Amino acid sequence: MKKAVLVFLLLTGFANQAQTKSDLHKHYEAFYDQMRLQGDVDGVINALTHLNVLAPSKERMDTLAYIYANDNQYLQALNTIGIEKNESDSDLGVQVKAMSLKALNQPKRALEQFEVLFKRSPNAYLAYEMADLKIQVGDDKGATENITYGIANAQDDMKYAFYERQQPYEVSLKAALLHLRALVEFNKDQNNPDQALATIEEALKLDPNFNLASLSKQALEARKQELQAPK
Repeated sequence: MKKAVLVFLLLTGFANQAQTKSDLHKHYEAFYDQMRLQGDVDGVINALTHLNVLAPSKERMDTLAYIYANDNQYLQALNTIGIEKNESDSDLGVQVKAMSLKALNQPKRALEQFEVLFKRSPNAYLAYEMADLKIQVGDDKGATENITYGIANAQDDMKYAFYERQQPYEVSLKAALLHLRALVEFNKDQNNPDQALATIEEALKLDPNFNLASLSKQALEARKQELQAPK
């Protein structure tokens, strides 16, 4: 009789625990929907974290990491899904790793992730990101290949955003790629900036308000004056 009572109590306990977990899951799903509706990022993160504890899901982890990254919480994003290159990662997961590692000034690791994305779905935007990172790590040859691909595949309506000013602005993606080409040309021959200057002029013809290109032009002109100055 005592055994029967004990078994009954154990089964009842398991049933109650399962019911409680199910109720919590429903609660946090509803909470997640409400936080999304209200645009409450911290609330969404809270809800997804609880849901992942209750019922772990790779898709939900990727979503959580994306929300962190989109809120400029890059370290938290990477702590959620890791930094390793993994061919089985979802596109969203790879995208989060790439953008977070780039934001945290890890160009080599970021490049690995962008290469995975480019392999899956090549496009001019990814070509720009890869070229930019390759210039940072000293791979001018690889950057040139990406720039050539990007310019050939960029459409006239494609824009790229820059944030070096207090007010972010957009320019033609082709102009942005031409700016990178000018940087590579200067890296190849820093004692002859004429070709780089000509390429910068091409970029500015496409987008006269391209502030970063204007700054690069000033630096190149200063370098040219330095070279022409009497010794």
